[in-house]
Amino acid sequence: MSRFTSFLLVLSLFAFAPLCFASKKYGGYLFPQFYDHSCPRAQQIVKSVVAKAVAKEARMAASLLRLEFHDCFVQGCDASILLDSSGSITSEKRSNPNRNSARGFEVLDEIKSALEKECPHTVSCADILSLAARDSTVLSGGPSWEVPLGRRDSRSASLSGSNNNIPAPNNTFQTILTKFKRQGLDVVDLVTLSGSHTIGNARCTSFRQRLYNQSGNGQPDYTLDQSYVAQLRGRCPRSGGDSNLFFLDFVSPTKFDNSYFKNILAYKGLLSSDQVLFTKNEASRELVKKYAENNQLFFEQFAKSMVKLGNISPLTGSRGEIRKNCRKINS
Repeated sequence: MSRFTSFLLVLSLFAFAPLCFASKKYGGYLFPQFYDHSCPRAQQIVKSVVAKAVAKEARMAASLLRLEFHDCFVQGCDASILLDSSGSITSEKRSNPNRNSARGFEVLDEIKSALEKECPHTVSCADILSLAARDSTVLSGGPSWEVPLGRRDSRSASLSGSNNNIPAPNNTFQTILTKFKRQGLDVVDLVTLSGSHTIGNARCTSFRQRLYNQSGNGQPDYTLDQSYVAQLRGRCPRSGGDSNLFFLDFVSPTKFDNSYFKNILAYKGLLSSDQVLFTKNEASRELVKKYAENNQLFFEQFAKSMVKLGNISPLTGSRGEIRKNCRKINS
């Protein structure tokens, strides 16, 4: 081999190096340009269907964003949450965190149907979920980010994983942090991603204990502003009204901003899992304060933490499949 030929070979290796590093940066196999050739309009189609759904019902943005969390915390980001029960599959939709509260499945059906027409058997349901979460955030006034793509869909679901891995509203701070660490996420990701509660609703049943009997002594949670307690009791009685909805951020309930953190500072975090970010851990308390005073800082970190969330154990290469219908595995 001549010196010149070997020089060209080295040069060509360097030319490809950025591609390798780019894919590494996005968790090994995922990269934003994944569908550029196989389905160039994929992102545009997802965005238009999500925009239509959110215009019809603002709450849908929070519902779609929540599905991404509840998917990625169980078996990784593999769209297992979208599977209905059938054959050997017991749906994660039946789990405690999802039953009567996970929603937005019809929107994802509509996206999938449009994509199957545009480029059959190409775009995974797992990628649709990640894109819909980003678009929901942006449509609500939040930050944007490039979504690394190339996930594939699982052929299984895990009801027990859904019951055990997803943080619950009444979990202690330490339990929540342990559940995040199990997914490779840290305290910064925990506080930042909790900020998604700047949009959306919670049911009375998810915080009733704080209003009436937080510690088993018949008293409300002392870390909850008492005038706020009185206000909440009006529509969340001691019994009944389980499904009555309350804004997670009563200041700007449909706008993605840092009001959520300001509410926590005022002891008006709706869920116990919101308020403990300020009362139970020094590192998380400092982050709550920083985000409450600096919306830009919150937005920048939220984008980074969402990419990290989307990188949890994706199925890539030949693992899993591209489902034709997000609700069932291919036969």
